[in-house]
Amino acid sequence: IVLGSAVVGLLVGMTGAGGGALMTPMLILLFGVKPSSAISSDLVAAVLMRPVGATVHLRKGTVNTKLVGWMVLGSVPMAFLGAYLLHVMGHAKSAQSNIETALGVALLIGAGAMILRFYLDRRGGHGRTGAIHEIVPKPIPTILIGVIGGVIVGMTSVGSGSLMIILLLFLYPAIGAKQLVGTDLTQAVPLTMAAALGALAFGHIEFGVTMSLILGSVPAVLVGSMFSSSAPDRYIRPVI
Repeated sequence: IVLGSAVVGLLVGMTGAGGGALMTPMLILLFGVKPSSAISSDLVAAVLMRPVGATVHLRKGTVNTKLVGWMVLGSVPMAFLGAYLLHVMGHAKSAQSNIETALGVALLIGAGAMILRFYLDRRGGHGRTGAIHEIVPKPIPTILIGVIGGVIVGMTSVGSGSLMIILLLFLYPAIGAKQLVGTDLTQAVPLTMAAALGALAFGHIEFGVTMSLILGSVPAVLVGSMFSSSAPDRYIRPVI
């Protein structure tokens, strides 16, 4: 688990995506962790993992704080709701199967949207070179991104990176890769904190699993963030 989470942490630091989208399926499929416990343990580990990456990007000036603020307005209250819905689904085998289905749907939507966005960019020849001061926030749609991401993250731990990055790409076509990663990592800090508090309150966490995730992912996300905050866009975008 430590080695697996180190690989995921490196990718999260480099792209902002992949925390829940890789970590949670890894715990369920490779290590046999119960779905509800895997989701909650991943969320608690992310509380320590995400701030490391966000701090690196804040120091490098690659975070659009206005976009972060609008997203957090929608995501934090909805993350509590998502964690409560996970709790309501229960611990029975049938409930765990429903949770796995919800997780699978969230993963497929994120992957499908990523492929569509890549295709549209290639077809339109769009350049994502907009500087922070050139990106004008759209408050209502940006809050809605937070609302959608918050519920899904609270329920599945997926979306704080993979899904919300895609929605940002659709809403802000000119946003640069460094700014995209930095902004997403930063907005994910309060979002995952709210979802993790909800998970702690409703009790699904396996602390041994959580500690293994933290040991592997925190140093790796630092390395990945140092790369993504300084490397040219032409290297970061293919990894995303």
